[in-house]
Amino acid sequence: MSMANLSYQSTRGGEKGLTASQAILKGLAEDGGLYMPSGLPKLEIPLGELAGMSYQETAYQVMRLFLTDYTEEELKYCIRSAYDSKFDTEEIAPLREADGAYYLELFHGSTIAFKDMALSILPYLMTTAAKKNHVENEIVILTATSGDTGKAAMAGFADVPGTRIIVFYPKGGVSRIQELQMVTQKGDNTAVVAIHGNFDDAQTGVKKIFGDQEFAKKLAEKEFQLSSANSINIGRLVPQVVYYVYAYARLVKNGTIREGDEINITVPTGNFGNILAAYFAKQMGLPVKLLLCASNDNKVLYDFFRTGIYDKKREFVLTSSPSMDILVSSNLERLIYLSTGCDAGANRALMEELARTGAYQVTDEMRARMADFWGGYATEAENQAEIKRLSDKTGYIIDTHTGVASCVYHKYVAETGDITPTVIASTASPYKFSHSVMAAVAGDQGDRDEFAIIDELCKASGVAIPRAVEEIRNAPIRHKRECDVDTMEDAVAEILGL
Repeated sequence: MSMANLSYQSTRGGEKGLTASQAILKGLAEDGGLYMPSGLPKLEIPLGELAGMSYQETAYQVMRLFLTDYTEEELKYCIRSAYDSKFDTEEIAPLREADGAYYLELFHGSTIAFKDMALSILPYLMTTAAKKNHVENEIVILTATSGDTGKAAMAGFADVPGTRIIVFYPKGGVSRIQELQMVTQKGDNTAVVAIHGNFDDAQTGVKKIFGDQEFAKKLAEKEFQLSSANSINIGRLVPQVVYYVYAYARLVKNGTIREGDEINITVPTGNFGNILAAYFAKQMGLPVKLLLCASNDNKVLYDFFRTGIYDKKREFVLTSSPSMDILVSSNLERLIYLSTGCDAGANRALMEELARTGAYQVTDEMRARMADFWGGYATEAENQAEIKRLSDKTGYIIDTHTGVASCVYHKYVAETGDITPTVIASTASPYKFSHSVMAAVAGDQGDRDEFAIIDELCKASGVAIPRAVEEIRNAPIRHKRECDVDTMEDAVAEILGL
């Protein structure tokens, strides 16, 4: 795929020929589809050469292949502004070896979760895109969160001129620290709404608002236009490809593997964006043998990869890994689209079937095109046991999402005997889920004060309490709004003063 010809189109066929900046500005396609590049580019720098590059230099080499209408100067400005001192390690995404696996720590940004990796840069990509496309309207970022995206997006967009951000999260469906991070968020342009429902309800409600053409007209009259910070936005997905390329280059640099050797990648998976980014990296030429898709008790993706049937008609389980408590994995649509040979009509039919019946089945040919994925899952008890096992054996304490991935990785090795070097995406700091982590490591914490538990976790892990946690210890609650699922659009109208 030549870079010069790269454009973006909807997975459902309604729009074609958009530039990267136009796709980033719109977020979701008008027909409800997701934007995809017209082809996946190949890495142009040898992996051995990437081994000598910083995170920022690697980011430029990867992202320029997708964001082809951004000038070198624009893209380097976005990267430089995003990956700076807001990260608490120079490496941005360090690799930590523990018990034979390589944990890619993606939680050193300002909200201590992997979403920072992409949401630190998205505001710069978006405001640059607005200038390039002569947008006069105020951009309203509308986002549903299962816990992490909301805070990371608000931190990224807080007080960014020309933008507003409204975040919906499931009341009672996120950790206490996640909730505090959101409801204490500063910024005159930020708003948070707790919905009476689960994450799937929030995500469906947001997509419905995007699809309401009458509402879009009302917004336009008041000089607003909607965009998204969810991983449905291609501007979220592209920066996530970077850290898999970077991790491989680190393994080469450290002498763990030789250039060209294969690795496996294990990702705790909910909305499918993070593991899809790893798949993109493989398609670009990164030597990845297999992608291990790790689910919790909401194992809709595990069942899909085992049977070829996607069926969301099941009980929604609240777990200690809430960012994965999802039954409609939005980004899977991009993989489905690729597995049809980029047949937008075939993809649209499956998505309509999902909306109509709650399930769909893919063909054998499509399944063959998804052979790069291996599905596994960990129950609550298995997740807890894995966090304790790793802590007892190595002293390394991981969060509840990384626990799922670590457990699935060890199950995979036991089942297959495959000892290919493996990178595990460590998606959040244990401090973000301190109650559940300390329950795993030291036993039931009851209803103890969250911050007393955090102080204990600090002693147990030997890792300093992150700034993001200290900041919310005594911060005032600024956002108290709640609504029902069917009044989400009204809440947006009220916040914007329509």
